[in-house]
Amino acid sequence: MHLSLTAISPDISLVPQPFFYIVVGVVGAIIGSFLNVVIHRLPREESIVLPSSKCPSCGTAIAFYDNVPVLSYLMLGGRCRKCKTHISARYPAVEALTALLFVATAWHDGFSVALPFDLLFVTAVTALLFIDAEHMILPNAITYPGMVFALVARLALPYLTGTPHFDDLPMLLNGVLAGMPLWAASLIGALIGALIGGGSLWLMGWTWEKLRGIEAMGLGDVKMMFMVGAYLGWRLTILNIFLGVLSGSIIGIVLMARQGKRNMQMLLPFGVFLGIGAIAALLSGRQIVEWYAGQFR
Repeated sequence: MHLSLTAISPDISLVPQPFFYIVVGVVGAIIGSFLNVVIHRLPREESIVLPSSKCPSCGTAIAFYDNVPVLSYLMLGGRCRKCKTHISARYPAVEALTALLFVATAWHDGFSVALPFDLLFVTAVTALLFIDAEHMILPNAITYPGMVFALVARLALPYLTGTPHFDDLPMLLNGVLAGMPLWAASLIGALIGALIGGGSLWLMGWTWEKLRGIEAMGLGDVKMMFMVGAYLGWRLTILNIFLGVLSGSIIGIVLMARQGKRNMQMLLPFGVFLGIGAIAALLSGRQIVEWYAGQFR
């Protein structure tokens, strides 16, 4: 038995699709503005609620009309209204990127019960991506609640939709978990995905440290992939790690080439590449996996 949402859901067919995507994009930009606060304050262990946003140079509180996502930055020429100090382009970049990711997720999910769950997942991963890029840390304040959220989603979505929903569930239900209740199979799938995601990174880091005596993988990356693996399931998690390693390797080679040296111990924020892989796996992973599997049929 599952909860039917038909009677309580609005008829989205009456809403023009462009308007739906515009609304989602605007919400995404607003969320992106909040993420800027999270990205700046969370690594510094500051409150993300109080005080209100202010110029990091002169300390002047930012008025509401100067805090409109993207537009305020453009209208002010990227400078503080009072002291004229340059404001980092990261702020409008986060707002615009979050808006685009929200629209892409809405395009992928449509108006469905899965949409708010996927948007929350994308929001958490985007915050981790930018924090790791700037500070090279992946805060527990995001990854730990993210793990709990992933487990809740894995229980809630199959119950609410009455379908396997997650990419890994059809194969599990037709295989080793055949005959098991949907909610139980979904939860076991989350645990398998978490172990493959976080466990494989921990094992690679441990092996490298034993062989080379150098720490290669931070626990932040491991915790992030516990969260991501629990949500995406094992198939998309493997793809996520592959995409992360591939993109990280390409960027690393490019950076070494630009510096004119071969530094195999160059530090890169791996969470950035894992985050890119996670979002790509969420939005296009099923098609990529099916295409790849089709090459062997």
